[in-house]
Amino acid sequence: MSDALWKLSATELSQGYRAGTFRPSQVLVAILERIAVVDPKLNVFAVLDVEGAKAAAADSDARFEVGQSLGAFDGIPVTIKDNINVKGLRCAWGSNLYLDQISAEDELPVARLRAQGAVILGKTNVSEFTLGRGTVHTLAFGTSRNPWNPELTTGASTGGGAAGVAAGLGPLALGTDGGGSIRRPSSYQNLVGLKPSTGRVARTHGLPVILHDFEIIGPIARTVDDLAMALSAIEGPDPRDRLSYGFAPGAIEPVEQGLKVLYVPKFGHWDVEEPIAKSCAAAARNMAALGFEVEEGGTPFDLDLFETYWPLIGGAGLAWLLKDTNWQGRIGDAYPSMIEKGKSATAIDYVSALDAARQIYLQLAKKFEDYDLIMTPSAGAMPWKADQPGPAYHRAFTGFVNAAGLPAINIPCDPAANSMPVGFQLIAPFGRDWQLISIAKVFEAAHPWAQRRPHL
Repeated sequence: MSDALWKLSATELSQGYRAGTFRPSQVLVAILERIAVVDPKLNVFAVLDVEGAKAAAADSDARFEVGQSLGAFDGIPVTIKDNINVKGLRCAWGSNLYLDQISAEDELPVARLRAQGAVILGKTNVSEFTLGRGTVHTLAFGTSRNPWNPELTTGASTGGGAAGVAAGLGPLALGTDGGGSIRRPSSYQNLVGLKPSTGRVARTHGLPVILHDFEIIGPIARTVDDLAMALSAIEGPDPRDRLSYGFAPGAIEPVEQGLKVLYVPKFGHWDVEEPIAKSCAAAARNMAALGFEVEEGGTPFDLDLFETYWPLIGGAGLAWLLKDTNWQGRIGDAYPSMIEKGKSATAIDYVSALDAARQIYLQLAKKFEDYDLIMTPSAGAMPWKADQPGPAYHRAFTGFVNAAGLPAINIPCDPAANSMPVGFQLIAPFGRDWQLISIAKVFEAAHPWAQRRPHL
């Protein structure tokens, strides 16, 4: 049984607990055994909280014994990205600068999972400051690796969490997405990952904000049902986050026939590698076969405007974060130049960047008057060496979604000829997160992917 338990989805675990087939503590043992074998090869965990997880699983056992489950997540193992606070655990943000930082409180989505009885396994490795170059490769924690091929990148910056889900080190991961950091790792590892609308998942007790309101907490899973289960647990308003108001709880819903999809296979001058182009074109045909009206078109916003101003956000945020910190020689090579550019930016530059983001949102809102969905590849490049920065075009398709605050989802499609995963992205108008999940469920039923697993 132990060998099989780590393979089960969160929804299968929940069903098994309620049927009395197995207990949360048995599942935890199976997953910890799997971690012991696999994590030395992948470097998923920044912190593995064995004792905390055992205590949570034992408490969950006791609740199921008397029929008093706390919720759908009771007994479900989950990992948390190491830029999200978990009370009592280190939150290093992938950096030597914060190796002594212990979180005093859970960030709100973690608190919501814990309130439902989730078993928190620990913190997963992250690109330093969540500002990676397509890799999770840091001075503090080394290199996280893709379970489909450990020589290759997991993708940034929720790459550690995505690798854990793909390798069976827990069925669900909580990550953040400030420019594609949920969607691209999901595409590289045969997972479904959601970047929610700005405000859908309320945030309190988090780290300093260096990406304005563009970085969102969201879930990564192997199945759509698991993704829906996770979003249901963490979404909803909170009075301490004014961006969170206006979002009612959602659920998977019937998908309207004949929805119009704008398929954009390429953005401007950015390259798209052949395996991705081929697989995403096939996915567009598969969407059409499912009853969607798919039309191919060009970039649906001002790409030059985006490219001019988007890099300023992260640079200015990082310069602000480290303004009173002795960081020289203690951070990755990519960051000093970013800090210098951020320091040289003026207030006018920063407001211009925020205005550019607003203009991009308005351009996309106009496009959504003619189309219900926008479809693109999730990444422009196939995974590369795990300790090397990626080609710039790998990130071409994701950051503009964050700038606009829209919801977007990665959905696995046909793998490349070498069996490496590929994913496509669906983007919906603001607030229609559950429509994306519902469409992903339809696609999953016709073209299932969860049966594909890495050979580790």
